[in-house]
Order: sequence, then structure tokens, then C-alpha cells
Amino acid sequence: MNFTRWSARLPGTQRRAAARTDTALSADRRADGSVPAARAEQATDEDPPAPDVPSVDELPVRDVLDRVPALVALLHGPEHRLAYVNDAYVAAFGRRDLGARARDALPELDEPGLFPLLDQVQRSGRPRTLKSRKGPDGRSYTFTCTPVTAEHHGDGRGVLVFATDVTDHAEAAGRLRASERSQRETAVTLQRSLLPQKLEEPDDLRVAATYHPGGTEAAVGGDWYDVITLGGGRTALVIGDVMGRGVRAAAVMGQLRTAVRAYARLDLPPHEVLQLLDGLAAEIDANQIATCVYAIHDPNEGRLVYASAGHLPILVRDENGTVQRADEPTGPPLGTGGWIHTSGSIALPPGSTAVLYTDGLVERRDEDLDEGIAALERALSGAGGTPQVVCDRLIRSAGVTPDHDDDVAVLVLQHPARKGAEAELFRNAALELLGGVEAAPRARAFASGVLTSWRFPTDLHDLGVLATSELVANSLQHGTPPMRLRLRRTDRRLIIEVTDGDDHLPRRRRAEPGDESGRGIAIVATIASSWGSRRTPGGGKAVWCEFVLQKP
Repeated sequence: MNFTRWSARLPGTQRRAAARTDTALSADRRADGSVPAARAEQATDEDPPAPDVPSVDELPVRDVLDRVPALVALLHGPEHRLAYVNDAYVAAFGRRDLGARARDALPELDEPGLFPLLDQVQRSGRPRTLKSRKGPDGRSYTFTCTPVTAEHHGDGRGVLVFATDVTDHAEAAGRLRASERSQRETAVTLQRSLLPQKLEEPDDLRVAATYHPGGTEAAVGGDWYDVITLGGGRTALVIGDVMGRGVRAAAVMGQLRTAVRAYARLDLPPHEVLQLLDGLAAEIDANQIATCVYAIHDPNEGRLVYASAGHLPILVRDENGTVQRADEPTGPPLGTGGWIHTSGSIALPPGSTAVLYTDGLVERRDEDLDEGIAALERALSGAGGTPQVVCDRLIRSAGVTPDHDDDVAVLVLQHPARKGAEAELFRNAALELLGGVEAAPRARAFASGVLTSWRFPTDLHDLGVLATSELVANSLQHGTPPMRLRLRRTDRRLIIEVTDGDDHLPRRRRAEPGDESGRGIAIVATIASSWGSRRTPGGGKAVWCEFVLQKP
């Protein structure tokens, strides 16, 4: 093959041709005696003559290509007939028949998918590259196909195929990707282990949650959620987001979640829980910002009482599909300090659904945050079914995929509207207590009648009356009006609660043989499945106990 007839259309060819033209013009000017001033001043008779440096066009092309370590093949014409392969190509794949079609002579180019690329290069006249494609010899190559032309030839179109061995790079990249996948799996496992493995199931609510890690890198975020049964039929629901990504964010998230569960056992109002979390977050890491919303559901009130530290608003959908947004009050994120949080409330009547979520569900780079929340409201308005179904629908409507660039946590709770036989398993009864010697006998008679109407077995009936008597007696002795007795049954437990106007919380203690008091709470703690007390909004306290019902 005569390579002097071929000239490759490689980048820079036109610049080199222009440079050669400029050199020729400069030589003509020098022949006329016109010399650039800078050069003329420096030129002397003693300067040695410039060495004769050969131009790249004078180099023997075939000798150069034969010595190139990369694989080189030259194809000619519309059928891509083989015109040349260099020594490296022969060493890699053996000798090839010149003049044969590439599909027959170079089958090793079929597996990387190079043949369609040859046609594209000839039609467009532009080079194309395929990066890191594995060949039949098991090695990886980067293929560059460049259009060439042949002068004084019937069909001057051709393609120069240049293949660089990148096996080491490809294997290193593969090991890196495998390491990143392993690190991500480890990080996601850490993240999920810090989240509740199984949500607690309140008597009066149906709950479901989902978590989607964002992106494909190993760094996970600090999104978290939890459901905590407080006793007395009340339930705490919390969701939060630690800003940033990585193990540090996940560690801070784990500490905050643990702290919330501990503070929840104190049965404090939502704003007091956030006040404690705010101080803890500053101690953990003053530079780590976290948002959180903490809400409490009391089935007797039919409302969500909540407090928010810089978090997105709770959304509540009623039976008719109308969605309300709990906007106020909202304080700054946790860890900022110097802020007094306050609690707000939003109605959660039977048949309604509430959604707590993190910003990954609604925040997009090309949209305003309010637009994302409005879109979520529209999606929630038409989302029916169980809490898990609602979770899945909201995730789909927000376009969350495995490649989503931010973590997403969603917590859905429903207050079901019970009817028929199911409604009979959820009953309430209350009695206002007046001071005096007749208050305790009246409370016992009321409890006995209610428990009988609820068809409890004799042993549970008697235990319930005894617990009522002790709680009422304790309130009459140590509390102040107004006083109230409340009985509640669910499908799983009997709850007895007494409220009064004194905010001093009782505690269980050992009564000495000579003491005339101090045994009431000890008796309640012994016969009941659990008991507790809390301060009520506006002053006063509530003391309650529970009896777990045996399944029939």
C-alpha cells in the first residue's frame, strides 16, 4: 500500500498546513531581502547555519505506524476493505488478509460494536471514539475511528482505526466501582439500622413509613422518622432531617432519634421536647443543622399537637379529600439556640390522613419549594387506600427514583373512621368528679357500670374498678379541682385516666408499715400492665393505667 497517497483528517492538520504556507511566504520574503526587524538585529555573519530538520510529512508513515504500540488498521471504501494492519495488531489478533471486507477479515471489531461506527464516520467525515470496550481477547480497548482520504483513487474514502489498550485502567475503574457499591451498601445499611426496624402500632392509628436513600455515591443522608406509643392511648410521631451527607450526618441522626425516644418517655408537650433537642443538637455538633417536627396524637382530642424546628409543614387530608397545611408555629432548626419553641395543633378527625415528610420529597433545583409542597398537596388529595399505599403513591407522584439526588423519608398516619362491630371495640366514657366523701364511691359505681356494659370478664372488671378507686382516691387526696375520670377501651387494651388541677406528678415509692398513705400508686403499678403520668396543657396533671386485653 502506498501511504503517500493518504492524508489523515486529524485535528490540527489544517493548522500545520497553514504553518507550512507561512514558512514558504517567509522564505520568499527573505529571498527579496525583507527580514523581520527582531531577527535582522540578531542575525550576524558568525551565526551557524540552521540545521536541516525534516518535516513530519517526510517521515515514512508505515515505519511510524508499525512501531506504534497501539493497534492500527486502515479500511477503505464503502465495504470497509482492509488496507493495512500494523505489527501490534498482528501480535494481538494474528495476520489478516488485505483487501478483504472488515466484517470477514476483522471479526474482533464486531463484539465492541465498531462496524456501525465505521459507516457513521464515513458519512459524517468526523472522528468517533468508543471508550473502554472489551475485545474478544479479554482486554479492554478505547477505539478511535478517523476519516481519511486517498488521492488519485477510485473511492478515496477510508477509516483509520486506532485502538489503545486500557485494560489496566478499566480494571482499576471496575474495582473502584465495586468498592463504591460496597461502601454505599454499607452506608445504607448503617442508615437503615438507625431507623426503626419495625414501626410501633398504635391502637387508634394506622401508620406506614418509607425511606429512599438518594444518589448513587456512598454518602447517605440524615433523614429519620419514628413512632412512639406514650401510653394512655397517646402516640408521638416524629420526622427529621440532618443536613449534609455521610457517616457524620447519619451518626448525628442516630443520636437525635435516641434522644427523642428518651424525651418522649417523659411525656412532655411537643415544644418542650424540641427545646431539649435544641440544646442537645448544639452539644453534639454546633455546625450540624437539623430540622425536626414532633407531634402527639390523643384519640380523646381528635387533634395533632405538634412543634416544628425548621421543618416542612404537616399535611392533613380529610374524608372528602380536602388538604390542610399546618404552617404555624415553626421555629428555627435544632442547634441554633436562643429560641423558645411553641406548640400548635391541627384537627385529625376520624377518616383523615396526615403526612410527615422530608425535603427530598418536594424540593427540586428548578422549582420553588412552595410549588413542590403544592404538588404534594394535590397528590395527597387524590391518594386513598392504606397508609402504605398512600406512601407509594406520594413517592411515585414526586418522581422519586433510585437515582434521586436526595434522601426521602415519608411517614403517613391515618385515623380510621370505624363503623359497625369495629366501632364497638373503641368506646369512651367520662365522669366529672366533685369533691367530698361521695366522690370515690360514685367513681367506683360509674366504672363498674361502664365495664359491665363493655362486657369485660369478671376478673378484668374487678381490676378495673380497683384501679379506678385508687387513682380517684389519690387525686382527691393530693390533687385540686377540676377532676375528671375517663375510661377508654380499644381492641387491645382498657385505659383508665384521672385528671386534676394540681401539676405535682405522683411517683411510686415503698410505703413503710406505719405509713397511712403511699400505697395507691404501688397497687395500680402492680395490677395494671403499665401506668404513667403527665402534665396537661394549661396546668394540672393526668394519671393513667392500662390493662392489655387477651385476644379471644
